[in-house]
Amino acid sequence: MENPRMLSLVLCFGFLSLCQAIESPQYTVVHSESDFEIRLYRQSTWMSAPAKDLSFEKATKFGFHRLFQYIQGANLNFSRVAMTAPVLTSIVPEAGPLHSSAYVVRFYLPVKFQASPPLPLPELNLKPYAWDSQCIAVRKFSGFARDSNIVKEAEKLAISLSRSPWANATSSESSYAYSIAQYNSPFQFIGRVNEVWVEVDASEFDGCKSSGVATY
Repeated sequence: MENPRMLSLVLCFGFLSLCQAIESPQYTVVHSESDFEIRLYRQSTWMSAPAKDLSFEKATKFGFHRLFQYIQGANLNFSRVAMTAPVLTSIVPEAGPLHSSAYVVRFYLPVKFQASPPLPLPELNLKPYAWDSQCIAVRKFSGFARDSNIVKEAEKLAISLSRSPWANATSSESSYAYSIAQYNSPFQFIGRVNEVWVEVDASEFDGCKSSGVATY
């Protein structure tokens, strides 16, 4: 039987109109084209769950299950943490079984816990992750994020970047090939929103300063 608390949380996550607003990391759009945009994300704190698996989907489920326990009170403070979006899965090339990819699943901490996150129980193998302010290239795609389509979506973003002023801006210092951001419950079938994220080195673009397009 499904955990009723998890089911209610997932349903709430899928139908935001029935729930309180879900917090997301703040960013400014600094460059926008028809099929991608560059965002400057502010400094933020996430809770991360490493997962070594052959499958992106299985790694995401395993990592989120541990993160869900954490936000439901499996921490040294016994604190409940509100759901946020997106759930972010980062791909680490050749760090997993048989030189496959490994993954890190991340949960953005609400503003209430940004400065002092509740410490997770040791058995969950979670750790806080301090994310410096940085620029991210983002491509949106619909449907479900699957093992069968995430690489294709990442390749489409790479092609778009190669044809833009950001062609040589992919960050060489990043530990991750790319990340997949998921915003919806698995029970939501229509109007799903996913994103491919790639870190970019904006040093040659005046520090990736905002051009005033939009702030979220």
